[in-house]
Amino acid sequence: MDIITICDLAVLVHIGVPDEERAKPQRLLLSVEMSLDIAAAAAKDDLTQTIDYFAVSRRLLSFGEGRQWKLIETLAVDIAETLRREFGVKLVSVEVKKFILPEAKYVSVSVTRPAEV
Repeated sequence: MDIITICDLAVLVHIGVPDEERAKPQRLLLSVEMSLDIAAAAAKDDLTQTIDYFAVSRRLLSFGEGRQWKLIETLAVDIAETLRREFGVKLVSVEVKKFILPEAKYVSVSVTRPAEV
């Protein structure tokens, strides 16, 4: 299995438990690892045989439009399920980094989801 990674994509999302926290979009960093077999794409140098990481990045950048979450856990799961469904990812890992604790560099949640059988 091969992996395509997008690391620390900056997105703006309305997120947080208190209403006041969700009132303004917050900058989060998203990292995704998408597992797939890239042999056919590499052999033919053909984008249609792989996952278009530019399209994935555009989807992630627009993911929070008109939506909000209380928990980064829920956001991470929603992203993983969307990538599986919309891009046919066999196995996906998503990490969401939030910059909320002044004493910490960041808080993160990571989830991994296999393709539905």
